[in-house]
Amino acid sequence: MRYLERRFVHSILLLMGVSVLCFLLSDLAPGSFFDEMKLNPQISPGTVAALRAQYGLDQPLPARYVRWLMSVVRGEWGFSFAYNSPVRTLLMVRARNTLLLTMLATALAWLIAVPLGVWIASRSGKWEDRLSMAGTSFLLAVPELVLALGLLYAVIRTHALPVGGMVSVDFDRLGWWRKVCDLGSHLVVPVTVLTLASLPVLVRHVRASMIEVMQAPFMQAARGHGIGQAGLLFRFALPAAANPLISLVGLSVAGLLSGSLLVEVITGWPGLGPLLLEASVSRDFYVVVGVVMASTVFMIAGGLLADVMLVVADPRVRAE
Repeated sequence: MRYLERRFVHSILLLMGVSVLCFLLSDLAPGSFFDEMKLNPQISPGTVAALRAQYGLDQPLPARYVRWLMSVVRGEWGFSFAYNSPVRTLLMVRARNTLLLTMLATALAWLIAVPLGVWIASRSGKWEDRLSMAGTSFLLAVPELVLALGLLYAVIRTHALPVGGMVSVDFDRLGWWRKVCDLGSHLVVPVTVLTLASLPVLVRHVRASMIEVMQAPFMQAARGHGIGQAGLLFRFALPAAANPLISLVGLSVAGLLSGSLLVEVITGWPGLGPLLLEASVSRDFYVVVGVVMASTVFMIAGGLLADVMLVVADPRVRAE
């Protein structure tokens, strides 16, 4: 439990550090949301000054940071200039959509990577292994932007799937099963892009871990006892190679989250990515901070999940 306690304390310190950096970088960035109002002759300078005072932008940076922390304690997470509402109400729906997309892509990538990596490791040095390494190298070289645009082009040309958005216009009039199918059809393109982007790294890590374990003496002894290939791979080799793969879970969640922001913008998925882009363009500062903090919370949660799995799987970590 001490291991998990240390990791939790580190996560809290990381959140604090990210929030401080957000405020420091925002103070260095030129311009603000109310600068364009100064160019409007119908808005007096006194009105702009009153709005800046209302949102606390006339205060020094430490005072603004403390004010934002108090709003976080109240559950508001700051106040959006453009939407004139607490940031939390904007983040809840968008964060749920991003989490749905990321978790589906993570689960699908691991469900494919583990058996594929184990099989490739068992065929190490043969043509299947060389073909898979060539395929993963190709996917590693192709940017997510190109994958997303290529899939969107194929979908538009074939009319096989809906393009853009999360649901259809008549979603509310559909039955529950057709609602599930409609949501699933909108998920295909972004989930496929994220899965293909993360799959090569996962497959290569599973393959490398399995090859290292399969050369261990206890595996030679297991072969000598006449254990079959499938049992040898999944009952003995895979559990022994699980530690580095469990640690990779948190990194894969972090990578998918960072990649999902771009994919959401390209595919029109209403998640944190489009909200971050819109807030950055309009200089809606507290929304930008809220999106960055929400993404950080998701990444830390993925790392903590990997730590819990590591404690459960490895008795050496529990003993420590």
